[in-house]
Amino acid sequence: MNAGIWGMGRYVPDNVVTNADLEKKMDTSDEWIRTRTGIEERRIAGDDINTSHMAIKAAEKAIAHAGIQPEEIDLIITATVTPDHGFPSVSCMIQHEIGAVNAAAMDISAACAGFMYGIITGKQFVETGTYKHVLVIGAEKLSKIVDWDDRNTAVLFGDGAGAAVLGPVSEGRGILSFELGADGRGLQHLYQDEFVQMNGREVFKFAVRQMGESSINVIEKAGLTKEDVDFLMPHQANIRIMESARERLGLPLEKMSVTVNQFGNTSSASIPITFVEELEKGKIKEDDVIVMVGFGGGLTWGAIAMRWGR
Repeated sequence: MNAGIWGMGRYVPDNVVTNADLEKKMDTSDEWIRTRTGIEERRIAGDDINTSHMAIKAAEKAIAHAGIQPEEIDLIITATVTPDHGFPSVSCMIQHEIGAVNAAAMDISAACAGFMYGIITGKQFVETGTYKHVLVIGAEKLSKIVDWDDRNTAVLFGDGAGAAVLGPVSEGRGILSFELGADGRGLQHLYQDEFVQMNGREVFKFAVRQMGESSINVIEKAGLTKEDVDFLMPHQANIRIMESARERLGLPLEKMSVTVNQFGNTSSASIPITFVEELEKGKIKEDDVIVMVGFGGGLTWGAIAMRWGR
């Protein structure tokens, strides 16, 4: 059987931090941030909101959108690099709070590619018939691991969560192909010491190359052409990286999803947050072909070609 997405949900904090707000705190400017990243504002969670709180709200919305009950969830996978604690896992906290009493639960860590890793892990359980419904969440409170005195990283990141319920779908729909990869030789370019540390130049070069290559690879694996793609949904890290992937595929501007201006880089949450944005706008139609592609620390990457619908 094919695995696909039954429902999606997201949560972002109410607190909006604009580039103008950051101008008052550090040596930066709205123009400097926008021209280099495309970011205009980001959401920052307060001290009373942790990763699990955001993940729970996104999960509840995804389950409602899927039209099922929490008791029907068989497995919960949360992709995060900012868990509330070393243990228990965020997934166990979600399981308890939403009443998914029949679900196994685990967290995975693949940085900004985490949601792709989570979806493909969940896909295996559905397609083998082991589980019927798998809840996959990408959730991050990156504000707690950002050095707010470092303008090169502080301006980039935001907080939020996005979730998807996977289940069996009809032939020709759902996940058509995927690619996952990692290159540990580049681990020194993006990592967490106490705070996020990044070699921006090297990460940019890696991302520009990998986003385009991985997108083309999954399109070809699915037996599709670039012309078949209705939406490119890239990880929302940097508008220039995203544009390079779009140009590599030869897609018009309206076929690339962009939320980086609103939410900044929310790591593993960025693709599901963006997916919900497009769904809420009514832009994604039945049988649309969507390419999702992400990259992150590790270095890691992942891409998926899917056809929307059950």
